[in-house]
Amino acid sequence: MRLILENIVFELQKAGGISVYWAELLFRMNEKHSSELIFFGEPNENIFRRGLTGLVEEAEPSLFPVGVRRYLPFLKKLEKGSIFHSSYYRFSIQSDVATVTTVHDFTYEYFTKGISRFVHSAQKRAAVRHSAGIICVSENTKRDLLKFYPEIDPSRVRVIYNGVSGDFYPIGEISDIPNCFEVLSGIKFLIFVGDRSSYKNFDKVVDVLLMNESISLVIVGGKAFSEEESGLLSSLAGRVFHFRGVTGPELNYLYNKAFCLVYPSSYEGFGIPVIEAMKAGCPVIAANRSSIPEIAGDAALLVDDITAHAISSLVEQLDDPVVRKQHVEKGFSQASKFSWDKCFEETYAFYKEVYERKFF
Repeated sequence: MRLILENIVFELQKAGGISVYWAELLFRMNEKHSSELIFFGEPNENIFRRGLTGLVEEAEPSLFPVGVRRYLPFLKKLEKGSIFHSSYYRFSIQSDVATVTTVHDFTYEYFTKGISRFVHSAQKRAAVRHSAGIICVSENTKRDLLKFYPEIDPSRVRVIYNGVSGDFYPIGEISDIPNCFEVLSGIKFLIFVGDRSSYKNFDKVVDVLLMNESISLVIVGGKAFSEEESGLLSSLAGRVFHFRGVTGPELNYLYNKAFCLVYPSSYEGFGIPVIEAMKAGCPVIAANRSSIPEIAGDAALLVDDITAHAISSLVEQLDDPVVRKQHVEKGFSQASKFSWDKCFEETYAFYKEVYERKFF
């Protein structure tokens, strides 16, 4: 079985959940099945790609820049009977090649309007329709897939959960503070991880700080503050810290130091930070929406109404050492259900299933 893995997501992102997913798969594929693999990719600045040493990539022959190429099918002639898996919604047009597509979420379909939604949705639909096998990262994403594409045969779809990196674990007594985080010494802070799109409800987290002057906020990742966000945060000078380009070990330090992760997103395909935080021993407050109850189980404190008052009330509950200890322990148990090794093994098994169904 010949596997063709196309790494365009590393050119599209410097970091991000899909980059984490793809890097974890590539590391294990290259370690265990290197003789079956061909990688396609271009030089990039992705922080997770930099960690993949010994990965040899071929350049995709194309005259188009990545901004155009990302929306086109993969046109290079591939060996007959190959499995083609793109990191971001591309497919092979060859009838003698089986495409596998991973669907992470439907945020564009739910929350984006205009030409951006149309283009992305058309690309995703084309990839799904041309795929012999479709991976969804949660049952919630699978339900959304069949809602938006009712023509898809469910037998072609497999739910394979994301994992969580070994970078995340409880440190115990924290003695060595990374220089970049010395400013956080002695501060009680909430941590917010990821982008700050409207459906992430970042404004509600800001309101929590306005209600409680004793708490600060650490934001990890996402773009630089917009003019609107700067205005929103103007009254919180000295209480909001933004770190970008954070490594796994650095993020683990922040989870260990944080009072809790606040993750009030209205929609997630999976929600990797929830499991990362739990594995590091950081309590989680999240929204009772989309995939979050499925992924968090009973280990997180969930809000039905995403309001600052509801979130603040749960933050106060975590001041109780008994409640805090209960949720930390539940978090360890829940996080143990997810691993990148398991994700890899199930993905490779699905490749073989697709290969046998397509070619035999």
